[in-house]
Amino acid sequence: MSAREPAAVARQIVDANTYMAIGSADASGLPWVSPVWFAPAGYREFFWVSKPEARHSRNIAARPQVSIVIFDSTVAPGSGEAVYMAAFAEQLAGTDVDRGLAAFSVRNKAQGLREWTVADVAGVARHRLYRATVSEWFILGPRDERVPVELGRAGPGVGEQRQ
Repeated sequence: MSAREPAAVARQIVDANTYMAIGSADASGLPWVSPVWFAPAGYREFFWVSKPEARHSRNIAARPQVSIVIFDSTVAPGSGEAVYMAAFAEQLAGTDVDRGLAAFSVRNKAQGLREWTVADVAGVARHRLYRATVSEWFILGPRDERVPVELGRAGPGVGEQRQ
């Protein structure tokens, strides 16, 4: 673990990465992990788009409790850092879609990607917008233990640019 303050480590990991791995389970408890491109709103909410038929989407519909890990898989062995999260995931509807798309658009525009609209995630569209709301954060400690971190609503909010 870095000598830096644990919350700063966790924020840096989220800020530096664009994919997160979501661990979900179906109604019987069979686990599944899926990488998704994400857009954060602060460090408490994470948005992504997926097909409702995808295995992780079906799992979330049956059992909304998920785990998330964000890490850089390109670093040398022994030098990796990760942030681990427990969260509640859901497919969004109504005004939550507008708010989530605002966060999603900030990251899309920052990376030179197109802006997603409600038409892209509603009606006959192939994709839907999902959100994970985090309840617990951890980073890896110096003795290979999970160190709790409190991130709350710190960091950029919906519509704010990351520095």
